Amino acid sequence: MSQGEAAGRGPAKHQDQGWAWMVLLAAVVLQGLTLGFPSCISVFFTDLQHEFQASNSETSWFPSIMVAVLHGGGPLCSLLVKRFGCRFVVMLGGLLSGLGMVSSSFCKSISQLYLTAGLITGLGSCFSFQAGVTVLGYYFVRWRTLANAVASTGVSLGFTLWPLLSQYLLDEMGWRNTFLIFGGILLNCCVCGAIMRPVQLASGSLPQPAKPEEEPGSRAEEAQLSNGASPHHPTLQQHTQRTKCFQMLQKYLAFDIFCQNKGYQIYTIGITWMMMGFALPHVYLVPYATHNGVEKHKAALLISIIGLINIFIRPLTGLLSGHRVFTGRRIYLFSLAALLCGLSNFICVISAEFSVLILYCVILSVAMSGVGALLFQVLMDVVEMDRFSSALGLFTILESITLLIGPPLTGLLVDITSDFRYIFYNSSFFLISAALFIGLSFCALEKKNKLREASKAHLDNPSGYQYSEMSTEPKAVSQSPPAVQYITSI
Repeated sequence: MSQGEAAGRGPAKHQDQGWAWMVLLAAVVLQGLTLGFPSCISVFFTDLQHEFQASNSETSWFPSIMVAVLHGGGPLCSLLVKRFGCRFVVMLGGLLSGLGMVSSSFCKSISQLYLTAGLITGLGSCFSFQAGVTVLGYYFVRWRTLANAVASTGVSLGFTLWPLLSQYLLDEMGWRNTFLIFGGILLNCCVCGAIMRPVQLASGSLPQPAKPEEEPGSRAEEAQLSNGASPHHPTLQQHTQRTKCFQMLQKYLAFDIFCQNKGYQIYTIGITWMMMGFALPHVYLVPYATHNGVEKHKAALLISIIGLINIFIRPLTGLLSGHRVFTGRRIYLFSLAALLCGLSNFICVISAEFSVLILYCVILSVAMSGVGALLFQVLMDVVEMDRFSSALGLFTILESITLLIGPPLTGLLVDITSDFRYIFYNSSFFLISAALFIGLSFCALEKKNKLREASKAHLDNPSGYQYSEMSTEPKAVSQSPPAVQYITSI
């Protein structure tokens, strides 16, 4: 029985208590092993360049593929979770991640790393991370928000510990043996998956019958059958296959929401554009520091500083954004955080001294905490929760494309100009332009909606009394916040 089936049949015995907290601990470790892992790749950047005589652009494809697959494999992970359950998918991800890194230790060319560490390890990390997040929704109901916030601290722990461990192992035994050890460490995802046992059903709970939904194209098929068409007729089979394909795309890649929901459209385009520059500092900060004379140990410490500050700032950002004062305004907090990310990159352009780079990491980490804490929360505000999973599928696919091509294109520019400052120029350009686009577009959308609602209220009641009464009446807690009302309008 899959995890989803178990969740749909009745209340679980151990929700919000007992074993649920062990599952939460496993989720913290899991996020540190998966989402935190790519933060250490920049430590090996220079050594891999020398080993394979590769350019900046060629070397950057390796972490780009890993991060892109980690984010873009969501729809495939959802299919596996639905079929086999979260526990199996987490353990499968652990096996793939470990296999990818062990295989990477034997690679003879940089292109082989694209397949082993990039594709295989990235896909395994995607399976473990996303299935681990999904299982928290089954184990926690009352404390679900707290559970997700605590689990996200694992990412910050990973950001802090992975670079330090990587630099130590690299100095002691070289990158090949380090990758071999990493394969063994990532196998611990299987241990985390083993802890995430399927949700036990409460005694006496009965399965709830699924309400049948009329599928698009079913009427056309019935009409053809009533006219004497055989169900095995080639034309009907092709039509059925096309219908099923369309249904699958609509379920896991929400093109209909993208076309109809202006808020989702703006946000998805803005984030896709922003990701062209968001990952650049993570990939190139350590090479940039060592290129300008900073010792390797100090350069690796820079990434750890970003992770350490994230541990404390990200939960605070989540609590702040959850205050009722920011209800309907979280999108502007997100835009402000992305803008600060872009502006902070100019600090690196001014100077590459270690003390200046520490200041840069502090400011960047604070801004990144805001982006990380609000990225999916804003998406939940933009779309209805019953379509959130499909909206998330398209969202992650599009952002993974720009995460994939951003670092290699910037690396090509550095190869041509031999100037590392273009990394931070590019990052600032994409982050600042995306922040302004998202913030200004939502502001214009909000004003347009208010004008439309005011015009509609005036037509319904020319005296204006009823409209003013409704605007001052407090809403029920169960109703959607104002942000959802104006963001999702078309």
